[in-house]
Amino acid sequence: MSAPMDQQRDLVAAELEETWPLLSTGERVEGFRLLPPEEAEEFFFDLPARDQADLVLALPRAERRLWLRLLPPDDVADLIQEADPEERGDLLALLDETTRREVTALLAYEEDEAGGLMSPRFIRVRPDMTVDEAIAYLRRQALAGIQGPELLYYGYVLDADQRLLGVVSLRQLLAASPRTLVRDVMETDVVTVPEEMDQESVARQFEDSDLVAIPVIDAVGRMKGVVTVDDIVDVVREEATEDIQKYGGMEALDEPYLQIDFLRMIRKRAGWLSVLFISEMFTTSAMTFFQAQLERAIVLSLFVPLIISSGGNSGSQASTLIIRAMAVGEVRLRDWWRVIRRELTAGLVLGAILGAIGFLRVVTWHAAFGAYGPAFGHVALVVAFSVLGVVTWGTLAGSTLPMLLRRLGFDPASASAPFVATLVDVTGIIIYFSVAVVLLRGILL
Repeated sequence: MSAPMDQQRDLVAAELEETWPLLSTGERVEGFRLLPPEEAEEFFFDLPARDQADLVLALPRAERRLWLRLLPPDDVADLIQEADPEERGDLLALLDETTRREVTALLAYEEDEAGGLMSPRFIRVRPDMTVDEAIAYLRRQALAGIQGPELLYYGYVLDADQRLLGVVSLRQLLAASPRTLVRDVMETDVVTVPEEMDQESVARQFEDSDLVAIPVIDAVGRMKGVVTVDDIVDVVREEATEDIQKYGGMEALDEPYLQIDFLRMIRKRAGWLSVLFISEMFTTSAMTFFQAQLERAIVLSLFVPLIISSGGNSGSQASTLIIRAMAVGEVRLRDWWRVIRRELTAGLVLGAILGAIGFLRVVTWHAAFGAYGPAFGHVALVVAFSVLGVVTWGTLAGSTLPMLLRRLGFDPASASAPFVATLVDVTGIIIYFSVAVVLLRGILL
């Protein structure tokens, strides 16, 4: 009988996880209570902080206390930050005194700072301890319920003022003589992050160091906590989601797609769409300015989509490369001149390739169908030189706009593909008709 029952329980957990975004709060509570205790704990730990907050607030007070006290302080702080301000005091009151002090200290930091990510619980050892004493202390901490292997495998050596002196691993302790002092086996070259460091910079520190935990220190070197790699996984996912949404030409949703209020989602999308729509009106204005030329050489209108799309595509491509390079630390603001030189060269080469394709297209199409009149050769040159100019300009605009936004203090991801494409559309029309005026004067114009 046990096997079918286990399968049924697994099925309940799997179904609940799959349908969770579609359920109301009452339905979530009902489904959550159907889970066996061990599965319920695992399910609760895996929920995002916002869902944890909604679930806990829907439970009776006694159950709230139980679930809150299962979480480490940094996760409790995340949960409380997601709750409504009027609910936060009640949630804090459910914690024991020690945890309440730890969580209150964490809530003083911004969510996206190292201090807001860290756990205040870590293994503290004194430099004058013997290796035997340090191992015994780590054993007691493990029995006391310190969670996470990265918190058990490392001891942080602090002086009397809580300043970080070094770090010692369990492996180093086990390999050393029992009577050796901790100060004689500890590593003093420790990778640390300041408590106010932005979470993206913290993520880069993990990438560069390949560590599973990094200590957080204040301005005078006192250790405040530890950021672990599992916290950074969440940060990377959150930042990637935000950047992708911004790059699509909208504000970041900050909530799962199926859970965000519909009107709030519309507001976040409508703002950027309105800006882009208004910006595209300048394209119409630019074409109106060249209306006389269009009337005399209607053939020029056939290539407008080709010209502006090539510029928009090259600009979007360049902005994608630079935004990603800035996000992972490959490109910094001081590299602006190297980026411009590189992208100018790339734009000229790419523009020449596309311009040659455009030239051949006009010539071969006319040879096959006689589509562009006796001046087809000049029209082909207009297309070729226009594409060269538009692609070069689009590449420069797409690569420099993210750096300009970063210099002004904005998120480079705001230099979205639609925004760059709209900017290049307007200037592309101007470049195209300016080239046409020069090359077709006295021929078609």
